[in-house]
Amino acid sequence: MVQLTLEQIQKKSLNRLVGLNPVFKIVMEKLIERCYARGVWIVITQGFRTYAEQDALYAQGRNGDKRPKVTKARGGYSNHNFGFAADFALLLRDGCTVSWDTLKDDDKDSLPDWSEVVEEAKKLGLEWGGDWRSFKDMPHLQMVFGITTAQFRAGKRPSQTQLNAVLARVNELKTEDEEMTAEEKAAFKALQKRVIALESANKLTKVPAWAEQACINAKAAGVLDSANDGSFDFYRMVTMLDRAGVFKRGGVA
Repeated sequence: MVQLTLEQIQKKSLNRLVGLNPVFKIVMEKLIERCYARGVWIVITQGFRTYAEQDALYAQGRNGDKRPKVTKARGGYSNHNFGFAADFALLLRDGCTVSWDTLKDDDKDSLPDWSEVVEEAKKLGLEWGGDWRSFKDMPHLQMVFGITTAQFRAGKRPSQTQLNAVLARVNELKTEDEEMTAEEKAAFKALQKRVIALESANKLTKVPAWAEQACINAKAAGVLDSANDGSFDFYRMVTMLDRAGVFKRGGVA
């Protein structure tokens, strides 16, 4: 197992971000960053495609080709052709292997990593191909502003107002992120894991008097829904984080 920095993770996707619309590129870079903060590593596997590249992909699995079909779109009929779509995969902890396993929990937080990526993508306003009815494209993310591929082919593009709204959302999320340091986020994540482990062990009948204010602060920060039925270790950890001033910063993003 290796520990890659955010910069090292970002470099693995640089080539696949070339050709994307500048605003969409910023969104994808932000997605990589937000997933990394959650302990999930991702790489962009597909970005902008020319019509010729799209046609070659469309040919896979057709006309005697025994490989599986991977797309229903010919050149000019995919949002990849206009720089507003990208595909991702999970990067495993060896730092080299990629995975499309939608149930994999490589960061061991009891949540499928894929669902965590999709959650962050939707916060950024991205549309996920896994939500489509007719053809589910699990790695696919796009931001098309209601513009059809026919309209894209005809030259229509998002207005500057629409693009500015996207940038405003990204900046809003950035501000939320900056409310806590990476170390504090890691502490919160450890706390959440600890809560799960302690839920059924050594529960106290009531919150100890010495931990009451810390629990109140944690609930106000949005970290706890309820402080009841915790263990001694749980209340001690909440109190330690509170004394460190973590809960005064408004919780985690």
